[in-house]
Amino acid sequence: MEILLENIGRRYNQEWIFRGLNHQFTAENPTVILGANGSGKSTLLQIILGIHTPSEGTITYSVEQKSINIEDVFRSFSFASPYMELFEELTLMEMLNFHSGFKQFVKGIDSENVVELLNLQKAKHKELKYYSSGMKQRVKLGLAILTDSAAILLDEPLSNLDKNGVAWYQSLIKEFAMNRLLIICSNHQPDEHFCCTKQVVMEDYKG
Repeated sequence: MEILLENIGRRYNQEWIFRGLNHQFTAENPTVILGANGSGKSTLLQIILGIHTPSEGTITYSVEQKSINIEDVFRSFSFASPYMELFEELTLMEMLNFHSGFKQFVKGIDSENVVELLNLQKAKHKELKYYSSGMKQRVKLGLAILTDSAAILLDEPLSNLDKNGVAWYQSLIKEFAMNRLLIICSNHQPDEHFCCTKQVVMEDYKG
């Protein structure tokens, strides 16, 4: 999959958050979007996801040089962020089974395998509302990285993770994400974007 941004800009009222942004995202070059809080990196990620529209510029999505309509592009994405909500009334197993009814996990992985990869075997029948913030972040990241999608978009993936969680995240990325288009938003934390070979620095595109 490829995503091409041409002269992308976004403003609120008359204030430009960023503008003049050009970049090509490819599976061969995992990319980090770097920026301080309020720099617009999460807004850019949501534009790429199709949640928001740019105030100027165009986005082109393609797979094997065939264009994808914006209305259909969500099928190609999996996404995780600290502000993303889970269905907290469900247990982990119920959540995984519900999710797999809409999007399949990567080949050879089922719900039980996901539980093991999350290291949450003892809590798989516990409702998610009783999980700690770190456990919830593992679930969000697991759902994104282990889903069979062409592109993975992660917003500040190390939020709420401890030292062991950082090592777990990096291991999961290395094993399951490196053959797909990968975009990571980071507040300049090298452990988050350890695998990225390209970068977009939001401060370079201030309006």
